Amino acid sequence: MDTTYGMTWSRWTAPSGGGIRRRLAALIFGLALIGAFLLCAPAPATALEVAKLSAQPNTDAGSDVVGGVDTRITWEVQADPDESLTGFFLALPTGTAYTTEDARVTILSGADLMDRTFVKATYDEAGETLHVSFPEPAPAGSYIRFELYGVKFPVSGGAMQLSGSYELEDGGNKDVSGMPTLQVRETSLTEQLESYLEAQPLVQAWNANRFLRLFLNPLLIVTSLPIIFSGFLMALAIVIVAFPLAIPFGFLLSLMRISKSRILRLVAGLYVNLIRGTPAFLQIYIAFFGLPLAGLNMDNYPLGVIVMAMNSAAYLCEIFRAGIQAVPVGQGEAARSLGMTGAQTMISIIIPQTFRNVIPTLTSEFILLYKDTSLLAAVGVMEIVMYAKTVVATTGSITPYVVAALFYLVVTLPLAHMVGRLEIRLRRGGPRPGKLAKQAPAVAVGATPDQISSL
Repeated sequence: MDTTYGMTWSRWTAPSGGGIRRRLAALIFGLALIGAFLLCAPAPATALEVAKLSAQPNTDAGSDVVGGVDTRITWEVQADPDESLTGFFLALPTGTAYTTEDARVTILSGADLMDRTFVKATYDEAGETLHVSFPEPAPAGSYIRFELYGVKFPVSGGAMQLSGSYELEDGGNKDVSGMPTLQVRETSLTEQLESYLEAQPLVQAWNANRFLRLFLNPLLIVTSLPIIFSGFLMALAIVIVAFPLAIPFGFLLSLMRISKSRILRLVAGLYVNLIRGTPAFLQIYIAFFGLPLAGLNMDNYPLGVIVMAMNSAAYLCEIFRAGIQAVPVGQGEAARSLGMTGAQTMISIIIPQTFRNVIPTLTSEFILLYKDTSLLAAVGVMEIVMYAKTVVATTGSITPYVVAALFYLVVTLPLAHMVGRLEIRLRRGGPRPGKLAKQAPAVAVGATPDQISSL
């Protein structure tokens, strides 16, 4: 027997060529039978698949969903091919309010889900749990969309987890798995104030007038303020950096304009006339769209600062030139008669009086530059007008533009008042140019350079 088993094992481990072919053929045939069985076997039933769960943004700008404000929930599910639904349960987070007044159930079909069948469902509310029943079972494998309006999530916000189950035609009930969470932002103080104002009869009566609601909607004023405030900070950041940069550049151009060198006068005059003779809007477009084509790419903020500074420098040049030429010539002659050089005369005598004389005009130029930052909205710089435009596009109301005007007035009105007071003070307290011219020879006779520079 040992010999027999040995011969048998030997034949198995070292079969002939025909044995290998027979065994391979049997193996392939067996695999084919297994594959055919798997293809013919029915697919196991799967749970209802959640295709979409989203909440409509309920802020005046952006895509945020905040608590305490009405929003709309859209829930889309795909039934299994052998499942026919008769209804479902949807459980909302604790503390969530809703209304079924405009709730809607739609069955979508077709290759692109464009064919719609509206279902007249019945709704039973039990706290935060809503039971939706169909008048008749939905076709097996239906794609169902459920829209629930007037949903108010808790004011505290956070990750809102919904849950649900569905009823089958055979009476079975299954839980919905894979339900995503909805991210809800905490309601801010301004949004809470908006909700409070919305419930006030006086505000409701005010907004009943179409004109008042369009231009001065109290609700939009409250919600627009924090949004446009970000643009206000950007506008201030631009002008606070651009104006100090423009002052030395403009003063240098003014010195070139009054220089004895024809080349310097020509260069400065060409620059000033070119900048002042073309719209600032066009200069912004050339900088923001022309420079990238030339291979020079910069961020919006530094490029905006540079453009505004270069534009303001041309106007400051003429302001400084007028201030320098307003200083009586006799003072310069008196300083030179005391042995002061031209540079010393300019630094000690001319420049102090020039800046003193042009302070009101400089303040006016600062106001103009601050207002001109609104032109940067055309190239996407997020300043006051750009933020207001975003809110207007969302709400369809002009009120955000009125709020933007308030942010300009909060800077321009105090500065304009200060300019007026400075002009009055200079007229009352400062010596007149004619008087200085008459006093210049007398001062020159017995005055020291320090006395001259103190004028």
